[in-house]
Amino acid sequence: MAEEQQENVVYVGNKPPMNYVLAAITQLNSGAKQVAIKARGRAISRAVDVAEIVRRRFVTDAEIKDVKIYTEELTNDEGNKVNVSCIEIYLAREGA
Repeated sequence: MAEEQQENVVYVGNKPPMNYVLAAITQLNSGAKQVAIKARGRAISRAVDVAEIVRRRFVTDAEIKDVKIYTEELTNDEGNKVNVSCIEIYLAREGA
């Protein structure tokens, strides 16, 4: 089960939100029961936009199953430790 969730992940970055929306819709329509939308830092707001666009416009029977927020401690180029906020939004079709 853990492998199935890892395959159905959309990592949100700096591209336009519709690129990630298409990726999430493709996974849901190809039989995935659940899709995780993950983002860090400034891309968090874009990830929320992606989840809402998928849920409201394209896959209206999808619902948000879970939202996880946490902080990762990363090391930057100078060797300093930096805290980065992260979010994981889990979308699933109803009944899945």
